Amino acid sequence: MSGLLEVVQPGIGTTVQDRGRPGHRHHGLPLSGWMDGPLAQAANALLGNPLHAAVLELRGVGTVFKVVKGPVRVALAGRVGAIRLGADGARSALPAWHSATLREGDLLQLGAAESGCAYLAVSGGIDLALAFGSRSSYWRAGLSGVLGRPFQPGDRLPCRSDAGTDPREWRSRSPWDGSQGTVRVVPGPQDDHFPPAAIASFFAQEWQATAAQDRMGLRLQGEPLAHLSPATADIVSDGVTPGAIQVPANGQPIVLLADGQTVGGYPKIATIISADLPRLAHLRPGTRIRFEPVTLAQAHQALQAERQRWVHWLASRETFLPPGTVDDAALYGSNLISGMLATQPGEDTP
Repeated sequence: MSGLLEVVQPGIGTTVQDRGRPGHRHHGLPLSGWMDGPLAQAANALLGNPLHAAVLELRGVGTVFKVVKGPVRVALAGRVGAIRLGADGARSALPAWHSATLREGDLLQLGAAESGCAYLAVSGGIDLALAFGSRSSYWRAGLSGVLGRPFQPGDRLPCRSDAGTDPREWRSRSPWDGSQGTVRVVPGPQDDHFPPAAIASFFAQEWQATAAQDRMGLRLQGEPLAHLSPATADIVSDGVTPGAIQVPANGQPIVLLADGQTVGGYPKIATIISADLPRLAHLRPGTRIRFEPVTLAQAHQALQAERQRWVHWLASRETFLPPGTVDDAALYGSNLISGMLATQPGEDTP
């Protein structure tokens, strides 16, 4: 690893994420990790990285990086773009779904994630020290090895230098897009704390995402859901997981996300299935959603179908030569003359 990115401008909401910290909830550590796993892995796939390599999750605006050691290859996935400011003064757009190679001294100015969440992968992945088996940022725990705080100017992120001789880049003409339609849930485990009318209302109405959201959770707004009684609005704290939908006494649901706590004391009316959970990363304030009940068997089928669809997307990638690039190998292989022609003095050379 000899590549190095430096934070020039921290911006808002940019963090290092990988698949998180499974197996440490008994320590009180959330799963953390990327909020939209398939999208993050798509960014890695555009670089030929291991799919679980650490990436930069983009949930805000204004972040700028400088290549201190390079070259470094990068790729964006999601509804996002960036501007490359070359060390020579050149300025060019860096669109999503294309890899690109940055040289030493280049600046990368990241745009806003239009859907609320996008990813930037770098060659080899972000190589910060592991903490409990993950490089994911989780600021509430202050994990120092993975910058247990927001980015600051001058922070440095090691990665791999990509100094290969192959000039080709990777792209996808069909951007990965997650599941659509209603958000599927498995009812419970405390759906018995609500009367049938409240259960019916939960599934019948549209819920609006509010501005009260972060990586820990998302508050929804709609017609309040009644509990069986004031006493059933609380439970003895038990285990919770990303995707759990808690309903406090005010009747407005809270969906737990990647950095959600490990235990909670509100009854859970339903849990979002794994295939649909990445969609919650893109619910900007004002977005409306509906929920649909499914069985555990249907949830497993949905996850298998989503994984198969992702494999089909993976096969759609292709290589290309950036404009102005000369493929020396192809040139030499196609245009070299293997022999010589002898001519007589005065003859025109053919």
